[in-house]
Amino acid sequence: MIEALGVFMWWLHISSAAALIGGMLYASAVLAPAAGGLGAEARTALAERAAAGFRRIALAAMAGLVLSGLYNILSNTGHSTRYKILLGIKLLLVAHIFSAALTACRPHHPRRTRLLAGGAVSGFVVIAISSYLRHIF
Repeated sequence: MIEALGVFMWWLHISSAAALIGGMLYASAVLAPAAGGLGAEARTALAERAAAGFRRIALAAMAGLVLSGLYNILSNTGHSTRYKILLGIKLLLVAHIFSAALTACRPHHPRRTRLLAGGAVSGFVVIAISSYLRHIF
């Protein structure tokens, strides 16, 4: 039973990260440029509706990441100093991603696309750090 819980938490962590980072990447690299051909009023309306829809996904993904991340940290002890330092850097970048997603989902935010793009880039850095941490543990 414990093994099934570990597998579920690993799946929750990966799928939540994919949803959050993928949504940020899609909004900044696909949706925003595609909306550029619309009129100002239609573009604003689309951006507001997309941000409101993404807010639910972002909040659910963040909750999944926090829950599964805490489980992973508490269930795997005995890490090296290098691991802990990189984990700290990873968590700081995660804080940036969370704040960028929450801020970008606020109504009438003028720098929404830039925030989402920055969050997506940080997300890819977090994935790289996570891969290395998985390798050294």
